[in-house]
Amino acid sequence: MVKPFIPELVYMEPRALEYPLGQNLKEKFDDMGIEIRQTTSHNQVRNLPGENDFQKYRTAKSTLVVGVRKTLKFDTSKPSAEYAIPLATGCMGHCHYCYLQTTMGSKPYIRTYVNVEEIFDAAEKYMQGRAPEETRFEASCTSDIVGVDHLTHSLKQAIEYFGESENGRLRFVTKFAHVDHLLDAKHNGRTRFRFSMNADYVIKYLEPGTSRLNERIEAAAKVAKAGYPLGFIIAPIYLYEDWKEGYRILFEKLHDRLPDYATKDLTFELIQHRFTKPAKRVIQKNYPMSKLEMDEEKRKYKWGKYGIGKYVYQNDEQEDMKRTLGGYIDQYFPEATLEYFT
Repeated sequence: MVKPFIPELVYMEPRALEYPLGQNLKEKFDDMGIEIRQTTSHNQVRNLPGENDFQKYRTAKSTLVVGVRKTLKFDTSKPSAEYAIPLATGCMGHCHYCYLQTTMGSKPYIRTYVNVEEIFDAAEKYMQGRAPEETRFEASCTSDIVGVDHLTHSLKQAIEYFGESENGRLRFVTKFAHVDHLLDAKHNGRTRFRFSMNADYVIKYLEPGTSRLNERIEAAAKVAKAGYPLGFIIAPIYLYEDWKEGYRILFEKLHDRLPDYATKDLTFELIQHRFTKPAKRVIQKNYPMSKLEMDEEKRKYKWGKYGIGKYVYQNDEQEDMKRTLGGYIDQYFPEATLEYFT
């Protein structure tokens, strides 16, 4: 069982101590005997311990940086929400395929932001700009927010904030089962709690450092019992030798172990594995022994809207994926909604 994340090293911006959450975290880490260093900016953490890049990368993944989020312009977040709400950046998991490998670049450490009220004020302006339409905010575009929230509770604050909001909805996705502190949050049904699920093969070989499948299913049942709308993201859908049977077993386990009430208002999102050339280089450096297949010759090149192309599966493989997993959803969860396949 993966234990809840505890940083081995903490960096703090001096300004973070001007906020209650910054003070609370400093006291918490002092009490735990964790080394705290100062940094002028959460974007400028240097001299992480380690003999080489490989060691420094692993140190970074166990380092928490406590800072103030200065940029309160939210990125748009398609297809799952209108905007990304920035509560944290980075992740303690070691998923080989993760797109954060490249977007985080030389800063793979985990950052949490203590000016949560200012972030909520910014969210309010976005909601007012779209009112009376609903505005959905995605809290896990740049992090697995649940993985760090047992320390910060900023996600819990966000859930309760949106629980009282007139036009806002919150969404996030996690691979971690450490959800107990979120079960009594006053969400009022306005937060969709999603879990990233995959075939056992993918979790075993490509998602080290995350909760195992059975733990995620158990956590999903708890979340549904607490009244949250529930969702599953099957991502990345990955074609390995016995993938159809592996994904069938996944859906069978979900069906057998989830209580009936968890399947009401259930959503699925399907995302195929993709990679970019820069990501491939970074992944091969960080995880040189990975089983992750990234053979450009086998893939189709798809231009992105920002001019950066990615390698996706061939059209016939994509159709097979969509047909197979869509069939499993129809078979095991006929009342569920498939939001998209990409």
